[in-house]
Amino acid sequence: MIRFECDYLEGAHPAIIEKLSATNFEQTPGYGTDYHCKNAAELIKKECGKDDINVHFLVGGTQTNTIMLAAILRPYQAVLCAETGHIATHESGAIEATGHKVIGLPCGKEGKLKAEQIAQAYDFHMSLGNREHCPMPKAVYISHPTENGTTYTKDELAAISKVCRERKIPLYLDGARLGYAMMAPGSTITMADLAEYCDAFFIGGTKLGTLFGEALVITNEELNTDFRYHIKQRGAMFAKGRLLGLQFEAMFEDGLYYRGAKHAIDLAMKIKKAFEDKGIPFYQESFTNQQFPILSNDVIAKLKEKYAFETWEIVDADHTAMRFCTSWATKEENVEELVKDIAAL
Repeated sequence: MIRFECDYLEGAHPAIIEKLSATNFEQTPGYGTDYHCKNAAELIKKECGKDDINVHFLVGGTQTNTIMLAAILRPYQAVLCAETGHIATHESGAIEATGHKVIGLPCGKEGKLKAEQIAQAYDFHMSLGNREHCPMPKAVYISHPTENGTTYTKDELAAISKVCRERKIPLYLDGARLGYAMMAPGSTITMADLAEYCDAFFIGGTKLGTLFGEALVITNEELNTDFRYHIKQRGAMFAKGRLLGLQFEAMFEDGLYYRGAKHAIDLAMKIKKAFEDKGIPFYQESFTNQQFPILSNDVIAKLKEKYAFETWEIVDADHTAMRFCTSWATKEENVEELVKDIAAL
């Protein structure tokens, strides 16, 4: 079986395994206070073009989202996101479990929030005469790329940031697949842009070649106050923290993060073209490592004889949108085989 259902099927990039092995018997302080975490943080600051930011290393995306939003919000406050956002659909109510409402806004198949939506939702709440009866929108969550593989432009991010700052609403960006968004054809957002426009964001490692780990970047100093208490209280302060830091060292010492992402994008574009050449439509056009062709049920059954891929959304009785996902480790020969089988449909 050749697998294309997600981008975290493999272990870790060999460079990371080598670094883990080479440093295995080092003795370092715990809980992220070691040299590797500090050096990785400096490398990320360099990528962001800012020294006055804070970097924390956590194990997974849901954990990172939950801790960051819980730190931002008071008990009566809520977070705005696209109705298809990961925190609204794929985290088993993790945010609500901390006592905070997730308010999903319409986003269509594109999956993106718009600045005017955020302004309207916040302003409407503040106009209510009895607004204290409803959760107060006090954070905005977006992901880049979105759940449907679309990406924000720099202008769109800047407009969202402007609306949020005018209303003093922190903007938080989920970057679980950030590298794939940044290396997608036509991408206009850099790490420095994220540091400029977001109050916090995370750089995904789990889906980009680390064994595990996400690098949370907090650019708003107010949000960083006592943040390590939040990490500890929620069981996320990793005793062997250096295992997180050294993985991000390997990622950003010589551009490995971007090379791995580009590899995945290049192969995803081959899959995209193969479906296009057969006249197969897409649920939503994506230039990231996730592709969403709408396939007939008989074609799905045929391809599933050899390939694993994910069901995304039922379109009608005879057609379903499926997701094919490449990664930093996807083998070119497997993609070539898939391309041939698509051509033979």
